[in-house]
Amino acid sequence: MTVRLGDTLTGEVRPLEPLEPGHVRVYSCGPTVYGPAHVGNFRAFTFDDLLVRYLRFRGFRVTWVMNVTDVDDKIIKAAAAEGVGIEEISARYSKVFLDDLATLGIRQPDVLPRATENIPQMVALIQTLLEGGHAYRTDDGSVFFRIASWPDYGQLARLERVDANEMRVGERVEADEYGKDDVRDFALWKGPKPGEPSWDTAIGPGRPGWHIECSAMSMRYLGESFDIHTGGVDLIFPHHTDEIAQSEAATGQRFVRHWLHNAFLQMGGQKMAKSTGNIERVPEIVARGVPARALRLALISAHYRTALSFSEESLDAATAAVERLDAIVAALAAYQSDAAGDDPTVGALLDGAREAFVAAMDDDLNISPALAAVFDLVRELNRRIAARSMSTADAGRALQALRDLDEVLGLLPPADDALTPELQALLDARAAARAAKQWAESDRLRDALAERGIAVEDTRDGQRWRRQVASRV
Repeated sequence: MTVRLGDTLTGEVRPLEPLEPGHVRVYSCGPTVYGPAHVGNFRAFTFDDLLVRYLRFRGFRVTWVMNVTDVDDKIIKAAAAEGVGIEEISARYSKVFLDDLATLGIRQPDVLPRATENIPQMVALIQTLLEGGHAYRTDDGSVFFRIASWPDYGQLARLERVDANEMRVGERVEADEYGKDDVRDFALWKGPKPGEPSWDTAIGPGRPGWHIECSAMSMRYLGESFDIHTGGVDLIFPHHTDEIAQSEAATGQRFVRHWLHNAFLQMGGQKMAKSTGNIERVPEIVARGVPARALRLALISAHYRTALSFSEESLDAATAAVERLDAIVAALAAYQSDAAGDDPTVGALLDGAREAFVAAMDDDLNISPALAAVFDLVRELNRRIAARSMSTADAGRALQALRDLDEVLGLLPPADDALTPELQALLDARAAARAAKQWAESDRLRDALAERGIAVEDTRDGQRWRRQVASRV
């Protein structure tokens, strides 16, 4: 079998065939750091993480680049409101973003380039477009891409005979903010304005437009053509449409092989967005008792191109699922059996679960049947634990099989999770109390551990512990 991925440009799902065999180059549109990202944004970032984890799981070498936009109209506005430089605003919210990535178990990309660190690359790309007749200057020192010079413009967004006055709806810059020849044209470089950051460059003073940033940074680290570009569906037009036009006009080469766009996260039947006010942020959700791993599961639980409903019910379901995963990990780790030999059917069970998981994920990252394969395995392992039909070695192999699949999912508790000396002492004291049949003391110590977030269960394999999933408030 082979990994098959969709492509928004062609509408096809087809085999992933990297430009360099065995090496997949991925670019993801990252945050604009003018404020904290909301959970809707993290639907995209958890998808990016799932994609990269799975490609590595399947044996590919992956170079993953995600940009950080640290100069932008919104950042300039936020900095002016506080009376500070854009550097302070972007540094503050970049840290918040990285903290949220860590909370959700999203591995950091290999490269996190900042727009302000790549001005020379943007200027060089704009110079190429000017020289090729695809861009022009305006009186205020701005440079615009000439859409009329690129007949293939708009294929990604399926734009056909769209009214020129409506094509820039959703653009970050109002159509009349800078003078230009055609209302459809978009800014590559914005001439200097009082109170705005500006760079002195070979094309004159000013600052970059939003779209040129991603083209310049992706090509710097991944080459003029690369394998996968990801982002939310809201970026198809104009952002990614403009990226394709300016990149291919500059290089004469196909820019990206697969365009992967995730659908919106919805809350209350509407897209989660700052403009509508129906947003939640990662720290706020975790603070009210939702485990970070449950939030991660809620965000990856539907196919990336399917709109995902976010609600208290979805969080409750994800929390219950994480509890089941924690319970099976604890049970397998504690399992002891006097069985004379291994169960010969365990290997087939584990292989079958892995094959079902891979078959689903190979099919354009079809996460729902992949998760079903994992939880079907959990159910069967619980049955075998209760029946005492496995050997101790079987349980170890089963736990390792789950951890192998979790390299993709990122949902299990850490393998190296250990109790503090204080908690371990309480656990040991409780075991001693039970051995001495001091039931009241055993119950007291169990309650003391529960107050510290450790659930203790008494089983045929002795007492076993796991960290409690936080209670909802």
